[in-house]
Amino acid sequence: MSIELKLSRSNRIYRPSEPLEGKIITNFPSSINHQGIRLTATGTVNLQVRGGAAGAIESFYGVVKPISIMNRKVEVRSSGKLGSGATEIPFSMTLKQRGQDNSEPFYETFHGANISIQYLITVDINRGYLHKSLSATMEFIIESEKCNLLEAPLSPEMVSFYITQDTQKHPLLPELRSGGFRVKGKISTYCSLLDSITGELTVEASSVPIRSIDIHLNRMESVLVGEMVITETSIIQTTQIADGDVCRNMTLPIYIIPPRLLTCPTVLADPFSIEFEVSIVVTFWSELSKLHPNSDPKIPRLWLAMETISLTFVRTECDW
Repeated sequence: MSIELKLSRSNRIYRPSEPLEGKIITNFPSSINHQGIRLTATGTVNLQVRGGAAGAIESFYGVVKPISIMNRKVEVRSSGKLGSGATEIPFSMTLKQRGQDNSEPFYETFHGANISIQYLITVDINRGYLHKSLSATMEFIIESEKCNLLEAPLSPEMVSFYITQDTQKHPLLPELRSGGFRVKGKISTYCSLLDSITGELTVEASSVPIRSIDIHLNRMESVLVGEMVITETSIIQTTQIADGDVCRNMTLPIYIIPPRLLTCPTVLADPFSIEFEVSIVVTFWSELSKLHPNSDPKIPRLWLAMETISLTFVRTECDW
């Protein structure tokens, strides 16, 4: 005895104004009676504040209520009977109802550490009081409406950066302070989600051999709790662009593909915000680093030099 949902699109990506279509597929060894088949589509922004994210905030844990984006219910069939074997029941439901301008906006699907924007569709087959209801749930992905998209191509916005011993706000190894180093480059800061983050980097000088150059793509999730804004930064992915002591004055390309679901257009809403940044991290050879092989890459160390740059993610008409 099984029940499953199959959406009309294999990638499960829809826009709020488009109908959500698919099939309910049941497979029973014998026919059953039911008192109705109902579909429910929900959209929710789930917020949480984890203890330690911003000091002593354990007292706020669990008090942030989720934000409801939508809750649509459709009766696919009234009471009746489902036959034995496989049965396919088509469905179609509207996600965004006209005339409801006061409803919460349809934020894009996002899976973060403290913020999750999720859209689910659930089918329930009510079998009455004497039998347990049958149900199945599937996540579908929401992306921005076409009318809200920016025109493409985007005008490139490249930001130049310099990494030297003088730009670091944390202590460095004595040999790095005395001998010095200089890394320069540029990187795009206004990016379409389906395009790559591009740029270039050049090591001009370094008194200590370089072990690795990595770029961390970070998300900054902020949640409003009472009158406090709690922000936590976490790494989404790390891309290594150099391994070992690279040649001086050689231009290294930067090419990073943002992962879907873990990124979304930058959101600045009242109760929460989702922002992004990149950290260019230069790791130097040091015996001291071997004593901390599993250290948090976000925490500055004596053998690290870094530069952090804000990013803005958008969705354009080319992403449609």
